[in-house]
Amino acid sequence: MPELPEVESIRLSLAARILGKTIEDVEVRWPPAAVSLADEDFTALARNRTIESLNRRGKYLLMNLSHGLTMIIHFRMTGRLIYYPEQHEPNKHTHVVFRLDQGELHYSDIRKFGRIQLVSFQMAFKAACLAKLGPEPLDESFTFDQLGMRLARKKSTIKAALLDQTVVAGIGNIYADEALFRAGILPDRNTASLKVSEIILLYDAICEVLQEGITAGGTSFRDYRDADGKKGAFQENLMVYGRSGQECKYCGGQLAKIKVAGRTTVYCPNCQK
Repeated sequence: MPELPEVESIRLSLAARILGKTIEDVEVRWPPAAVSLADEDFTALARNRTIESLNRRGKYLLMNLSHGLTMIIHFRMTGRLIYYPEQHEPNKHTHVVFRLDQGELHYSDIRKFGRIQLVSFQMAFKAACLAKLGPEPLDESFTFDQLGMRLARKKSTIKAALLDQTVVAGIGNIYADEALFRAGILPDRNTASLKVSEIILLYDAICEVLQEGITAGGTSFRDYRDADGKKGAFQENLMVYGRSGQECKYCGGQLAKIKVAGRTTVYCPNCQK
């Protein structure tokens, strides 16, 4: 599932292609993929709207259109949003085609879990998917004190807390494992066991790994691509995620795998305490 760095990379690559362009027509090839409030016709609402800005909230992409509408796009497991400068034949997994005054935007999703929701701009952050999200970890207003207070309210493992989108928005399995490794914290430790010094290390690790993920264009294993169809490169820098049984790049010990919060979790028994 695309996490904060992947969605931010999609936003950045799209912004260079579609800002200021007008949606001249929409072809909804699989209706459940595109919904709007009050069951109004998605195509009719989106048609003839100019794409004015692109924002991100957690793992959600927000496309703000003229006349006060916002598309909330959640990619889930396998969603992609690819820009084509010219007319392009949709593939069998393409569910929505936005025909712009210059080029096309194709939303595809092999597993059909993703959704595009069209709402009024005023209601966007009140939508159920966004209303309860925690703070943005890369915002200047997000501090280690704020992280500590939010973790203190959780009675769970630290990995489960990081995956909870009401605690911090945008972190998923990949970047939780990587941040915990950098902070030297075992993923199955209880949040109540963390010292202030460890919360500071974790805060720094979260900010660093997310920013590095964005700089690398995200992490690509199978499905993730940016708006140009390009893979990310952060998988080349992963220290633990997906590397169970391999050698730790830092200490040389063998990486271990456990289940935490129902998710496969990889860590170093030597480097994480």
